[in-house]
Amino acid sequence: MPMAADTITAPVQTVENGLSSSRSDLLAVEEPLQICLNGSPLSITMRTPGSDLDLAVGFLFTEAIIHDVDQILSMRAEPGLDPSDSAAEDSSDRVTVRLKPEVAIDPARIRRNFYTSSSCGVCGKLALGALEIHPPRPMRQPGPKFPSELIYRLPDVLRQTQHTFDRTGGLHAAALFSPAGTLLGLREDVGRHNAVDKLIGFALREGTVPLEDSLILVSGRAGFELVQKSVMAAIPVLAAVGAPSSLAVEMAKRFGMTLVGFLRGQRFNIYSGNWRIE
Repeated sequence: MPMAADTITAPVQTVENGLSSSRSDLLAVEEPLQICLNGSPLSITMRTPGSDLDLAVGFLFTEAIIHDVDQILSMRAEPGLDPSDSAAEDSSDRVTVRLKPEVAIDPARIRRNFYTSSSCGVCGKLALGALEIHPPRPMRQPGPKFPSELIYRLPDVLRQTQHTFDRTGGLHAAALFSPAGTLLGLREDVGRHNAVDKLIGFALREGTVPLEDSLILVSGRAGFELVQKSVMAAIPVLAAVGAPSSLAVEMAKRFGMTLVGFLRGQRFNIYSGNWRIE
């Protein structure tokens, strides 16, 4: 039976109660994706294959390189070179994006190292000033209301729709919900920031950004880069199963976002923007 592109089988030795046995296990795939902009390399990120165009669009948007999907002239996914070829220097997949001629690009804004790990959305930044963001639109105030009883249920909905996680146990997820609890979209990836970029890129391509009437739920902790990306899409509420960082809380307060952490069972903490939680 062929495996999906986001998983691969691997032989493992399992030791349990002093007894050893051999079996096959499913692993989540982690591979590099090169994003090229107007013919030049922009970034390489380690990601789980799938929704690569969403990832590229979301990345360009949350990095403030584009403000709307209509600024893109063309975009295509290109397979990498055959990794079995000993002469191949780059076996990664690639997404090539060309912007419309009238779209101005700030070279200082896009100067990055060519590598970002799957666990870090800001590791390639060359200067602290590059971490500053300027959202294309302000957060709508006061914004939508989300009942506590609804928020309690969202992690179960997220978990039930994490199909690749079910097979591997090795992926993060990000999901968008309406104030009524309707699941609007979900993406999985080995990197939590990639999952958010894929989700925002999906929404951009669907024409639903700004996401002013939505909540984004992430399966792990809430680092500041996830708040940053969500603010760029005007998402008013970010909820995390894990803990937020101090900078995440600071940024959420600065931009008027509601930040929820430790969402587990019938309990969560509100770190900012409590007026949106009923």
